Amino acid sequence: MSAIPTTTVSELPDDAVLVDVREADEWAAGHAPNAIHIPLGELPSRIDELPETDDTVAVVCRMGGRSARAVQWLVQQGYDVANVEGGMVEWQRAGKQLTADGHPSII
Repeated sequence: MSAIPTTTVSELPDDAVLVDVREADEWAAGHAPNAIHIPLGELPSRIDELPETDDTVAVVCRMGGRSARAVQWLVQQGYDVANVEGGMVEWQRAGKQLTADGHPSII
């Protein structure tokens, strides 16, 4: 099996468009400002919602496990994607902006 393409939080611009595959409660608690929310279980049926870009699309979850599975599947479908190492936990640790309805946090 080939390695899963990855990227790091430090390699992503603060305004990066991410595909966030976490569940609704995790998303509501806090997410990257330009993220697109497509929970992992809904990805096959919502694949047409992936951003149209010539750039590699970063895929994120809480710590990197679910997004790694999403990236593996999306690569098999022919998409140019990369798993964000450390996920939203690392995003927050790096001091990148979070948004939410209330006080943003990562759960």
